[in-house]
Amino acid sequence: MNIRFPRPQAALAALAMAVLLPACGKGEPPAAAPAPVSTPAPTAASAAPATGSAPANAEATIRKVLAERLPQLPTIEEVTASPLPGLYEVRLAGAEIVYADAQGNFLLQGQIFDTQQRRNLTEDRINKLTALDFKELPLKDAFKLVRGDGKRQMAVFVDPNCGYCKRFERDMEKIDNVTIYLYLYPILGSDSVAKSQHIWCAKDRAKTWSDWMVRNQPIPSAECDAAPVARNVALGRKHKITGTPTLLFTDGTRVPGAMPLDEVEKLLATASARKS
Repeated sequence: MNIRFPRPQAALAALAMAVLLPACGKGEPPAAAPAPVSTPAPTAASAAPATGSAPANAEATIRKVLAERLPQLPTIEEVTASPLPGLYEVRLAGAEIVYADAQGNFLLQGQIFDTQQRRNLTEDRINKLTALDFKELPLKDAFKLVRGDGKRQMAVFVDPNCGYCKRFERDMEKIDNVTIYLYLYPILGSDSVAKSQHIWCAKDRAKTWSDWMVRNQPIPSAECDAAPVARNVALGRKHKITGTPTLLFTDGTRVPGAMPLDEVEKLLATASARKS
């Protein structure tokens, strides 16, 4: 089903850019990264959920009315109260979220922003619904960068053509005592797919990656079974990873976008403390 909705207004788009962390999204050209926005990163512990169950009569009405008026609408999995009074979160098959009033007369597709906390509440909610357990990551489909004792761990979904990923990779070279699992996640086009496959097939993946991302050295051509790259894309789509870099910490905290190194250090420390 494909419902057409108007494009977001410029003001909302500007607000989104102010709230979201720098990331390369699907279909966007790679760009040089601006200075990161100093914004608290969404975490699994702090992600804002819907405010609670919807009244039974409101849920029943929304389900009935939407099914009758929009029979092509995907299956409604859940109806809950949204953070905005009078507006209900309607979760469709998977983790697609739209909003409706109690009578089902109006259906909204978009995002709710908390302007006080400068948080994208819809994104926080989707991140919670699509949480990816670090322990369940297919480590065989990643390659490692180990620095220092490597005791602390994190994973990063990256596109080799993402300007923000390059900036973030250069910054991450300053962090010590960490093992970084890199998941090649080419979402910026066919050239990203080709580069990812060559990196995966290289004799020394970590060196080839760093040479390209940090030192701008060309990626040598290499051929092998690059199925892990395709599996990474499928994994990311399943868990709604829509931009790169996307960071995942051992306690389940997920950050969609590049972030300052001091924030990375804090999240690594927090994750290590929870693990112990």
